[in-house]
Amino acid sequence: MSNDTAQTPESKTTGLVLPGQDRPSQLYVIPIFGRPFLPSQILPVQIQSDPWQKTIERVANSPHKMVALFRITDEQEQEHVKPLPEVTPRTGCAVRILQASSGNGELQFVAEGIERVEIVQWLSHKPPYLVEVRYPPVDDLAARSDTEIKAYALALISAIKELLPINPLYSEELRQYLDRFNPNDPSPLADCAAAITTATGDELQDILDTPLLFERLKKALALVKKEIEVAKLHNQIRDEVNRSINERQREFFLREQLKVIQRELGLEKDDKTAEIDGFSKRMQGHDIPTPVQHRFQEELDKLKILEAGSPEYAVTRNYLDWISQVPWGLYHQDQLDIQRARTILDADHDGLQDVKQRIIEFLAVGTFKQDISGAIMLLIGPPGVGKTSIGHSIACTLGRPFYRFSVGGMRDEAEIKGHRRTYIGAMPGKIVQALKESKVMNPVIMLDEIDKLGSSHQGDPASALLETLDPEQNHNFLDHYLDLRLDLSKCLFICTANTLDSIPAPLLDRMDMIRLSGYLSQEKLAIARHHLWPRRCSLYVLGQSILAVSSLD
Repeated sequence: MSNDTAQTPESKTTGLVLPGQDRPSQLYVIPIFGRPFLPSQILPVQIQSDPWQKTIERVANSPHKMVALFRITDEQEQEHVKPLPEVTPRTGCAVRILQASSGNGELQFVAEGIERVEIVQWLSHKPPYLVEVRYPPVDDLAARSDTEIKAYALALISAIKELLPINPLYSEELRQYLDRFNPNDPSPLADCAAAITTATGDELQDILDTPLLFERLKKALALVKKEIEVAKLHNQIRDEVNRSINERQREFFLREQLKVIQRELGLEKDDKTAEIDGFSKRMQGHDIPTPVQHRFQEELDKLKILEAGSPEYAVTRNYLDWISQVPWGLYHQDQLDIQRARTILDADHDGLQDVKQRIIEFLAVGTFKQDISGAIMLLIGPPGVGKTSIGHSIACTLGRPFYRFSVGGMRDEAEIKGHRRTYIGAMPGKIVQALKESKVMNPVIMLDEIDKLGSSHQGDPASALLETLDPEQNHNFLDHYLDLRLDLSKCLFICTANTLDSIPAPLLDRMDMIRLSGYLSQEKLAIARHHLWPRRCSLYVLGQSILAVSSLD
């Protein structure tokens, strides 16, 4: 027998397979969602076991182990609302199953994209779906010259190489694939380039529906160019954010290092330590009562262990700020000189001889006792007769600080005695604020318009004033915010009112009334000559001086 006709057993089972001869004409169909599967891809696929378990088993037992994957866009098809043949797109991808596993009601398999497929006929209309397929040709060299296709392929390679350093998500394997690329077969390059982009499912399905190589290269190149622009913009935003963060971190580290260096050199302390030292320094040199000293030390120790960002830290810090600004044990030395007092009253006021005489008598009693305290003056008269200015003159005669606040319309007793610290935005009362502003424990405090006090569900301010003004009680005045006893017996309280009708009787009984009825014509003329006209002239001269300076400029 000649060598041309002789065959061995091995020759009956082996031989060369031409391209396309191993492609089956019938494939099972599995739908996928999201992005379509493209040829040249090797990716894991995850599907539900029901109803695709039998499909995977039959594919695994077939000699070619191939299945067709078609992208379904409507999520309702995941629940089989419509038959699969009605929603399946025109083109899918034939893949080979390399490895499959199951668990927890799901199937996972690694698929290798082989080639595009189109459905010719549905052979089964229920799972497992079997279809007859055809493989669309990709060779369009007759329509386009080989030079144009190679030019687009090289442009696509250049675009991918430009994208690789911009986006680190693309691995080294893709760079190696580009190095091994066959310029005579650019079809896998187009599919691979489109697959690595973040294009939408519809854009990738358009690539899959384009069998002509030239058109597919153009579309893939457009997607890669778009990806490059997006990656550049992303990197620009990231660089700006990183630059801002780095600058802030650098500034933060430098500031922390500066604080440590200054602390080591004893030049500066951190904010918390500086505040604690500041509170302690304020309390030095004061004759502080023992209960106040104990409370201050307790709150200071609490502040030391609290975190600076906690709400309790802010509450404790504000409390220490207030308690350290009360002038504990600081009293102003009175200037008890009757002749000086008469001179100041005559210089500040014309007329009102009976009123000034009553004030001189009050000061004379204090001079005799060497203590101006105990009595509460109430200046009664119509508006504009000088009640407030007389109170200021009394403060000048004694040399004490003067603090005035109006109680007209006040309806909350917390305005007098302070809020409790349990409330948000709690503050001490007006009395504590007067001591803080005056910086002494014996200022002259004027309560203006005391006849216009109100009352509401929040308390009766008139009752709170009884404790404040009564000399037998105010040496143990309790402010709700500080929750400490204050001695107000050395303060001189002066009240003003227009009428007596609305002042509560218990409050009125504690006051020494001085009436200001008004001025005679001669007194008004003297006021105009000695006070109003000189003030007007001084303002005129000041205005002329300003105009002269402005004209020179």
